[in-house]
Amino acid sequence: MRLFYLLVLAVAAIANPYVEAQNASPNPSPVPNPEATLRYIHGAWDTLTRSMTDCHSLVDIKVTANPVLYLPVEISAQAEVAALEQKCQVKVVALPKRIEKLGDLRPEEVPASGLLYLPYPYVVPGGRFNEMYGWDSYFILLGLEADHREPLAKGMVDNFLFEIEHYGAVLNANRTYYLTRSQPPFLTSMIRAVYENPVSFPATQAGRTEARAWLERAFTLAQKDYSTWKQPEHAAGTTGLARYFDYGSGPVPEMADDSTYYPDVIRWLVAHPKQGGDGYLVRGSEHPDATEAARLKQTSCDVHASVVCDRAWAAGYRLSKDFYIGDRAMRESGFDPSFRFGPFSGSTHHYAPVCLNSLLYRYERDLSHIAHLLAKPKDAQQWDRRAKARYAAMQRYLWRPGEGVFEDYDFTRARPSSYAYITSLYPLWAGVATREQAAEIVKKLNLFERPGGLSMSSTNTGTQWDEPFGWAPTNWIGVAGLEAEGFHADAARVAKAFDATVDGGFAQDGTIREKYNVVSSNSDVQVNTGYKVNVIGFGWTNAVYLKMKEVAGTR
Repeated sequence: MRLFYLLVLAVAAIANPYVEAQNASPNPSPVPNPEATLRYIHGAWDTLTRSMTDCHSLVDIKVTANPVLYLPVEISAQAEVAALEQKCQVKVVALPKRIEKLGDLRPEEVPASGLLYLPYPYVVPGGRFNEMYGWDSYFILLGLEADHREPLAKGMVDNFLFEIEHYGAVLNANRTYYLTRSQPPFLTSMIRAVYENPVSFPATQAGRTEARAWLERAFTLAQKDYSTWKQPEHAAGTTGLARYFDYGSGPVPEMADDSTYYPDVIRWLVAHPKQGGDGYLVRGSEHPDATEAARLKQTSCDVHASVVCDRAWAAGYRLSKDFYIGDRAMRESGFDPSFRFGPFSGSTHHYAPVCLNSLLYRYERDLSHIAHLLAKPKDAQQWDRRAKARYAAMQRYLWRPGEGVFEDYDFTRARPSSYAYITSLYPLWAGVATREQAAEIVKKLNLFERPGGLSMSSTNTGTQWDEPFGWAPTNWIGVAGLEAEGFHADAARVAKAFDATVDGGFAQDGTIREKYNVVSSNSDVQVNTGYKVNVIGFGWTNAVYLKMKEVAGTR
């Protein structure tokens, strides 16, 4: 146990080698130095790299329990993995059954939360996020390739192929409590990035043969991953579009290290009864008796099965079962939380979102392209048809010609959302927007553009995925979309602004963070409800910083 808690402390600090020096010699008026930022990033890839033979990889400060490493039931532990039991004081056990798709194995069916085995090294975001994440990894991969770390980039894609083969899909991340949901689907973009990079495979006949075999396997498994989004649970009603959905129930286990989040949500809802959130609350006791616990199991969550559920009480209320469905769907979206889909996005599962359907459209177009490369014309035609059908549905349900923007669609009430959100730029990146639509969308850039980059929204709700906060992934999607549609000056301007914000934050305290205040152009982030910590690391920020320099012409 002592070794485990030492590892917890090490992981919490390992991504920040400069803080002690900064604290010892505070600089009252730091001057941004891009070269210093770059030096940090070049070294951070090693700091943030994990592997199954590294004890740091096994630590999970979100769920403080003895570390467990789970192997697929169909795979035997290699000697170096089995040796972890002695080396890291970790239990190495097999999962109880084979997994074909998300939800086949519920987290509560394993004896304790643990890490899911992956065969290749990978880069983690940093801080409390000490595993390989679904959508973080796309942006990290772009940074690895920009920094000439191609083998590590390819290994991360190979890990995702392993996840699909043995855990049913690309997971939110490789922990057992993520076996019920995925994350925004960027896999085919990752596959193409690796395959199209001339350094990924040897420039020989043998290398070309290896590349084609790799692409064949990736194509097969990417199709299986795509099937996740075609399951009935992921259908946005009868629109032909998709929604986010998690196959679990109740509050998420990974919030065990933040016992205030769900009570904070309840307190806000009680204090703001006229600001949405209808049906999010149910009456309930802090310490329910057996009869009330049985009722809450049907209307809210199981207080006996989940310590997070047990603590999710405030002011005489608990959260409803439907809120938890939306809360879990919101976490699959990656935007956790905002008020985009109601307070704290508790109605995420009621919407066909612009972001998800843009990503799936690009996924379908990518699979068509890969099928052509593999001389599979019938497969290519099939993927073209699917892309065209999604395109038509997006034009019908998500494009608002009067407003000149793509908007999320509430399919339960048959009406578009009016919540201005940065994901309205996703159709530029995905190639959904026509030239005329792109021009209209860019006219609305001022809804999000701030001195330090692109804000998530134009509504300050006190949550981390709303105004005034800007995040690397959405800033990159926005900038890359502007570039793709020929708005080069706009792209360069935003790229320079975002990197200047990162430089300013780094000059202040020697760290790179997961998010920034793009109104004040710094890392001064004050979140009222939700994840209140601005985590240090940080994988996708490091990566996007490098890519922004390419767009801005400063690298």
